[in-house]
Amino acid sequence: MSTSFATIPEDGNPLRVVVVGAGGMGKAWLKNVEQSPLVELAGIVDLDLETARAGAEEIGRPDLPIGPSASRLAADVGAQAVINVTIPAAHHPVTTEALSAGLPVLGEKPVASTVAQGMSLAAAAELTGQLFMVSQSRRYNRHLFTTRRLASTVGAAGIVTAEFFKAPHFGGFRDAMDHPLLLDMAIHQFDMARFLLDSEPVSVWCEEYNPSWSWYSGDAGATAVFEMSAGERFIFTGSWCSPGQETSWNARWRISGEHGTVLLDGDNPPTLDTEPHEAGTDEDPGDGIEGSLREFVAALRTGKAPMGEVHGNIMSLAMVEAAIASASTGRRIVLQELLEESYQQALTNERNPKVLEVLQSWINATARLTGHAHEPQLTGTQPGGQHPV
Repeated sequence: MSTSFATIPEDGNPLRVVVVGAGGMGKAWLKNVEQSPLVELAGIVDLDLETARAGAEEIGRPDLPIGPSASRLAADVGAQAVINVTIPAAHHPVTTEALSAGLPVLGEKPVASTVAQGMSLAAAAELTGQLFMVSQSRRYNRHLFTTRRLASTVGAAGIVTAEFFKAPHFGGFRDAMDHPLLLDMAIHQFDMARFLLDSEPVSVWCEEYNPSWSWYSGDAGATAVFEMSAGERFIFTGSWCSPGQETSWNARWRISGEHGTVLLDGDNPPTLDTEPHEAGTDEDPGDGIEGSLREFVAALRTGKAPMGEVHGNIMSLAMVEAAIASASTGRRIVLQELLEESYQQALTNERNPKVLEVLQSWINATARLTGHAHEPQLTGTQPGGQHPV
């Protein structure tokens, strides 16, 4: 896996950035960028200039430069990086444009609309030598870091569970989505599981369902059982139409290991068996998007690959695609097969000949994304040592 990228040495000045997308999430990012001492907001990009102008006014900077093109506005204002907060369908074209212009990108999750598009963006990052980092904001939680450390003290993990139960009435596009929970939310818990276990998905069984009282058109509930690369099982179960006794947005976690159990309610310090453990001297990753912005800037200043670097982050979206495929077909989905199919799709769909050359140089797509030198680390085994069928 190639994670080398161009750095921007510290010069005593904030990193100049443009934010692309000034809608709901864009406004949250604009506020965060404006408050951060690490970056300077140099402009706002949106196809709807009135939306961009409204975003500038909302943060008290009505004279901020705006425009419809990320690369053009960045060149005009001397921006050094792009923050892509567009809708998922625009992630690929916007990020491709920025990388091609020599600009590193911090993008909202998911990496792209499909795993195949994510592979295209990973190849574009390699081609241009620019950093593309995906903001998986729920990784930036001090209690999660403490949980990860405590999990390492209880021996090999056997079963990890995440329970997520909320009842949000969003209105709009989420209510009409085919897979609202899996597509729009579960990627957070899937990504958190990869972080907590330092392990990659091997296969998944998943079932989706929709209670009779659900206000969503698509299935708002799901249960997924993942086999992970060290043989442990990660079980996600959740619903977006479960009022009362709701869990944290970070979910409720249980990590059962050989020598004990770690519990995390999502919002408070975890417990090891029955004893609460404060964060103590654990690393403070920052909070939410503030944390991901901080790590993005640190990566550009130091050259240290961030958690959300595009190659590895594709695996979190692959878990979503695999879960949906399993729920749709009623069969177990092997991640390596899904990745290979996505790779072939990426080769077929790629229109940039130079990016295509990079993709064609990937001898093994799975190894390229996970950094593993040998395929067997992602094939997994069934109990008793037999390979899965």
